[in-house]
Amino acid sequence: MKKANLKKLTLTAVFTAVAVVGSMISFPVFGSKCAPVQHLVNVLCAVLLGPWYGVVASLIRNLTGLGTLLAFPGSMCGALLAGLLYKYLKKLPFAYIGELFGTSVIGGMLSYPIAALILGNSKAALFTFVVPFFVSSAGGTIIAIIITVALQKTGALDKMKNMLK
Repeated sequence: MKKANLKKLTLTAVFTAVAVVGSMISFPVFGSKCAPVQHLVNVLCAVLLGPWYGVVASLIRNLTGLGTLLAFPGSMCGALLAGLLYKYLKKLPFAYIGELFGTSVIGGMLSYPIAALILGNSKAALFTFVVPFFVSSAGGTIIAIIITVALQKTGALDKMKNMLK
């Protein structure tokens, strides 16, 4: 295994642990459990590691039972879109937009069939989870913006990315 891959896997494990422990910090918004730390981790993984690492962290968090069934499409779509947009467009705002849009709009809409068919929620509609997912994602994304902009201003972000190559 290459040294860079080992570093990325190690950092993924750390981010996964942060997401799991951070899941203890959550609050209800319109029937969904909002966990902003997962969205912070999604953005940090997108910027430092790439698209799939955030999905892995989200998946492991959800498999531990700390996310709801609706968190599967929510946080994973946000992690993937944030990572893909950042990988190809190389600008921090695209990672933030990817997290917000992927989690709230795509993930929120994908949660509808889960809520309606699997959880038996007859009140759910296609856009029911967009606003609560946006609230959760926005909280974590704002924290990620503060961290990544500070790291970028000091030059630490580029050094961290270079260490992971």
